[in-house]
Amino acid sequence: MRTQVTFDCADPHSQAVFWAQVFGIDVEDHSAFVDQLVADGRLPVEDRIIVGGRSAFRDVAACRDAEGIEPRLFFQRVPEGKTAKNRVHLDIHVEEGQKRAEVERLIGLGAEFMATHSDRGPTTYVMRDPEGNEFCLH
Repeated sequence: MRTQVTFDCADPHSQAVFWAQVFGIDVEDHSAFVDQLVADGRLPVEDRIIVGGRSAFRDVAACRDAEGIEPRLFFQRVPEGKTAKNRVHLDIHVEEGQKRAEVERLIGLGAEFMATHSDRGPTTYVMRDPEGNEFCLH
């Protein structure tokens, strides 16, 4: 059994790139599949875009860990923006001595630092991805 975490978002391709960089995993290349669907008439040409010189689905993107350790992350375009706190969020384990450097690295990728908590044990850094989805480094 495999786990996939799905994100509703405004820009699935930039979200896929951000999260691939967070985890050091790969953005999936769907170009051959997209091109075949368009050629077969099963995908309207307007649902194909070019990203990084390759065909991609306009409204979805994904990234995956080649070793299969981390869950697959799937990003789907939705018309509405984020309006409330996440009911589910990702917790990313980082060794205690590396947390500050990781916070800075993620800020450099487009994340936003929100708060620091240590009331439940280890220091936890609350962050937001470029579209405002909360996640924690603990």
